Amino acid sequence: MRSSLRSRRTPQHRRTTAKFAAAFVAGALALTVTACGGDDGGEKDSGDKGGGKEDGATVQLPKLDGQTVSVSAVWGGSERKVFLKVLDEFEKRTGAKVTFVPAQDPIISFLESKVAGGQPPDVAMLPQVGAIEQAVENKWAKPVGPEAQKQLDKNYAQGWQDLGTVDDKQYGVYFKAANKSLVWYNTQVFDNAGAKAPKTWDDFVKTAQTVYDSGVPPVSVAGADGWTLTDWFENIYLSQAGPEKYDDLAEHEIKWTDPSVKEALTTLGEIFGKKGFVAGGADKALQTEFPASVKQTFTGGDQPKAGMVFEGDMVSLPISETKAKIGTDAKVFPFPAVGDESPAVVGGDAAVALKDSKGAQALLTFLASPDSAKIWAESGGFVSPNKELDLAAYPNDVQRDIAKALIAAGDDIRFDMSDQAPQAFGGTPGKGEWKALQDFLKNPKDVAGTQKALETAAAAAYKD
Repeated sequence: MRSSLRSRRTPQHRRTTAKFAAAFVAGALALTVTACGGDDGGEKDSGDKGGGKEDGATVQLPKLDGQTVSVSAVWGGSERKVFLKVLDEFEKRTGAKVTFVPAQDPIISFLESKVAGGQPPDVAMLPQVGAIEQAVENKWAKPVGPEAQKQLDKNYAQGWQDLGTVDDKQYGVYFKAANKSLVWYNTQVFDNAGAKAPKTWDDFVKTAQTVYDSGVPPVSVAGADGWTLTDWFENIYLSQAGPEKYDDLAEHEIKWTDPSVKEALTTLGEIFGKKGFVAGGADKALQTEFPASVKQTFTGGDQPKAGMVFEGDMVSLPISETKAKIGTDAKVFPFPAVGDESPAVVGGDAAVALKDSKGAQALLTFLASPDSAKIWAESGGFVSPNKELDLAAYPNDVQRDIAKALIAAGDDIRFDMSDQAPQAFGGTPGKGEWKALQDFLKNPKDVAGTQKALETAAAAAYKD
């Protein structure tokens, strides 16, 4: 039997407030993303040999001259480039040599092969709460050391610490957070169509129709990446069914055949099932990955492939790789309220040590400090749960507002549902929730069949 997450972690997954959701998009019109630099390679050359605490640093790190630290993550493209800049600074301050090991989804399966081959990375960046628990159950994960724990106690709200805790032991350091409740739109398309940013789901559907009538498909969907489809569902479900049912479904305390799931899927079908609403149709969407879903919304002049794209604050990075300017060409509104309030779903990536090494613990300590968060924050496309990070590090007002709201929420957060699930259900390409929702995108009328597929997969993954 798989222990429920509630019994294994402190039950703190409370709902973010409507004020939190609104604050996430305050100042969005002024957003400008700084271009990301850095090498996109694997093994890295260390900078100046060092160690200790440099001028302006908030944390002292050990000297690791001659040691190699390997780090694995699923990040690619712009995200990887910026993360390598973070690792550059760790090299400079410790003298260690850092090797980045690109991972694939599901990362637990990737790590399993590395462990079996006797070559696990020192540290893995785990994008699911459930993946942390699985790493602990597999006896791969090592608890954080005292220095990293000091940084967590000083810099993180208890809620973010709890998300990385299993059986009262701290394993995860949440380095990167994400707001997953935003819709980004092409302003030229909206202007041409006479459309306005909607506040409710009904208005969202009407806005989609208005954009469609103007000759542009209203919505770009990254159907090749199943996680984006889970985010669509979760935002609708949280707003429509409410926080208590959200928690119950996250723990599989209610079944996916529950009427509340039927209602949410039916609502999602109002977009996915309307002919012409999804750019390229379902078949094309199922071949579209997340970065492409963003870029096709903001390229093509006044005839892009879509007028809107849903996803979190990470959308700003792919936009920065186009000619579109956020604040003029690209703007954003909160995910529309299906129920009484707009939803606010957050996600995040946690660093977990897989080796009992000095280098692994030093990296966890660094990632728990404001020093590491500052590097990515300055490049944009990033939100840190680190409450000691100076908000001035963010390159623009909207990033500061997002971070400020996240920190102000404290323990009052609602984490991505699929990321709380066992990875076999909530985080595996071609299986579980990802596969069921991809099939739903292809056939949105089959609500009952989708529910049955979801429940069958969930029951097996949770070992009910």
